[in-house]
Amino acid sequence: MPDLVPPWPQFLAEVDQSLSDAVELHCVGGFVLTAVHGIPRITGDLDYISANPRQAIEELDRIAGRHSNLAKKHRVFLQLVGVADYPENYETRLTTLPLGLNKLTLRILEPYDLILSKLTRNSPKDMEDVKALVQKLNLEFDVLMERFRTEMSWVSRREWHEQTLNVFWKDYFDSAPM
Repeated sequence: MPDLVPPWPQFLAEVDQSLSDAVELHCVGGFVLTAVHGIPRITGDLDYISANPRQAIEELDRIAGRHSNLAKKHRVFLQLVGVADYPENYETRLTTLPLGLNKLTLRILEPYDLILSKLTRNSPKDMEDVKALVQKLNLEFDVLMERFRTEMSWVSRREWHEQTLNVFWKDYFDSAPM
């Protein structure tokens, strides 16, 4: 699994040492793209969509949030993401990063779920992330669409998102090396 580059190993070790109890984070975003999938991209935060237990969010923000001492020291921080939709059953496909920490567990979305988590915001950076991940991992468009149709039926602006997938993102899959 990942060989994290500085400052992540020391930062995560210090977060781990500072936690009062065990915490599991469901991670998305640039950290997952760079640290796990080797996508060349700069990120200064580790985005997560869920913390277990939920009440740990406040402690995490105090210890390692944007304005914390650890963030100032390492120039990276933890961040709860507010704008993200993800497939209903994403938790069944999470992968645990083997980081050897005692209290902090990082679990990451698998690639198709990670891509779908970028659909709602769909910024230029998100589109580049999708393209890079599709091409690096040779992902299949049909798998993505099936996951969208079966596990994201609840998402608002469904037709808009389906058009984004079919008109714009589909090209990333068509140009992926075989």
